[in-house]
Amino acid sequence: MKILLIFDNSIWFSLRKLKTMLTSSSKFSLQLSWLILYSLSSLMIFKKMFSPAVSIIKLVIIFLTQFEIAYSAENYNKYFANEKGIVSIMYHRFNESRYPSTNIQMDIFKKHINIIKNAGYNFLNPSLLPKIFFEEKSEKTFLLTIDDGYLSFYEHAWPYLKDNKIPFLIFISTEAVGKKGYMNWQQIKEIEKNEFVFIGNHSHSHDYLINFSFEEFKKDINKSIDIFKTNLGYNSIFFSYPFGEWNSKQKKFISEHFDFAFGQHSGVIDLNKDQYELPRFPINEKYGDLDRFNFLVDLLPFQYKEVIPEEKMIENNNLPEMKVKFFSEQKIDNVNCFSNEGSGWDSSNLEIENNILKIKFRDKFNTRRGRINCSIQDDQGWRWFGVQFVLKHIKDN
Repeated sequence: MKILLIFDNSIWFSLRKLKTMLTSSSKFSLQLSWLILYSLSSLMIFKKMFSPAVSIIKLVIIFLTQFEIAYSAENYNKYFANEKGIVSIMYHRFNESRYPSTNIQMDIFKKHINIIKNAGYNFLNPSLLPKIFFEEKSEKTFLLTIDDGYLSFYEHAWPYLKDNKIPFLIFISTEAVGKKGYMNWQQIKEIEKNEFVFIGNHSHSHDYLINFSFEEFKKDINKSIDIFKTNLGYNSIFFSYPFGEWNSKQKKFISEHFDFAFGQHSGVIDLNKDQYELPRFPINEKYGDLDRFNFLVDLLPFQYKEVIPEEKMIENNNLPEMKVKFFSEQKIDNVNCFSNEGSGWDSSNLEIENNILKIKFRDKFNTRRGRINCSIQDDQGWRWFGVQFVLKHIKDN
């Protein structure tokens, strides 16, 4: 049943993604593709024949293509004022206080869940993400994600989530399965059989994959896919980048094998976000206090057209010229951004021109992950998005 559900939703998502890919293509390339396709078919059908009908049909195809371009551009490449988004929250360990950077105590975790419920929000079943991702979401939902498959999750968080039937997505690195401190495949299969639980792929090695050669990277991902198929009967449609790190070539490879990929940069998911760079709010002992959690529960998506550069890997601390393009309907004059270059977190140097936000870094990054978080308040509330760059030459923070 789980395999059929994943297949059905994957087909649904693939059709929506194909439409989006066509939308993002240039008008010329779309017209050329249609004309080439038609010309090839017409050569087979009307070989050695000339008919004015051929020219008429070509004109009709051009008209329909232009109509589809206009329709798609109107429905996808625009600002959605009523988009409430999906808040994705990320946890790792439970009741393992000796690892404060990845741990949450169960009493605090239960309070987080109750804060969400008491605010009137629902948890999203991951199976629904392919169907609603490209839709304007009039009601905000929450996506609960857990990384790494630690045994402490199974022992402490799983009984609570099972009793309350709270949907979640757990990402598994296949090399660690069954090792000390991690769940084994029997335990993974036990939780996976529940309709509100979905297993995501988290690579094989959970290593610093941007330090791999591309061939090593592909080998690692393909190995994890093979192990998923052997143990679960399928590969997941969900992927989570280890440490939230990727480069553009790796991202393209992931897009060929998965429908969604999650990072570790903060923000609220909306239909204008890249489905292979989905944000999540990392929660741990330091960033899991109730005041901060109440704040993020109320956050709304901060939509944008594009973040430049697309490449998130920085070599030799050659800082990029970062730009964020917004929609004409958005008023961004009072946007605030903070970034962690130089000596630490501080206000970013900003310039705004023609609804394009330019971020000028104060100094070079001194940590492996360079982060920029931007927020704005409007009449609906606070909006938030984050971006993470990775400095390949710097060791982990």
